[in-house]
Amino acid sequence: MTIKTAEFLVSSATVEQCPPSTLPEYAFIGRSNVGKSSLINMLTGHGRLAKTSSTPGKTVLINHFIINRQWHLVDLPGYGFAKRSKKQQEKFEQMIAGYILRREQMTSLFVLIDIRHEPQRIDLEFIEWLGENGVPFAIIFTKADKLSRAKAGANVAAFMKKLEEQWEELPPHFVTSSETRQGRDELLQYIDDINRSI
Repeated sequence: MTIKTAEFLVSSATVEQCPPSTLPEYAFIGRSNVGKSSLINMLTGHGRLAKTSSTPGKTVLINHFIINRQWHLVDLPGYGFAKRSKKQQEKFEQMIAGYILRREQMTSLFVLIDIRHEPQRIDLEFIEWLGENGVPFAIIFTKADKLSRAKAGANVAAFMKKLEEQWEELPPHFVTSSETRQGRDELLQYIDDINRSI
């Protein structure tokens, strides 16, 4: 898939405010500071489409982008950001759950995992919740350029092995780097294949 156009559409505070549409939506989510905005910018080929920041927890709304006028890319707030108050965190969790469970247009959710770390409980619990609710998803490992190829491969294998404890069939997964553009073609091909099958 070639990205010809990528435009910001709208930000929404609740699933009810999301734009009316019949286009498929691919949503991106992950723990704060996982490199989500950088990945979105790398995927779309637009340096500043999603706002990147060294401060985690910057995405606070459901952000819709329209790609090639054919599908929506949706940037969701990160989960597990420690510096938010409990009330704020609950509000974000309701927003995220509302979108994931009730947005009919959501075709697939991409869960971003920082490849540098051992499997984190918060990620595993979130993935388990997706499974319990029958949400279609794939895993994207980010920041692969920060490790050697062997170490990156070992970390991915360890994460997927951990998932095998709960899952009979493992979800698709991709290894990416926003710096080197690793994984970009595979990820866009995956989206393109789903779009063609709808």
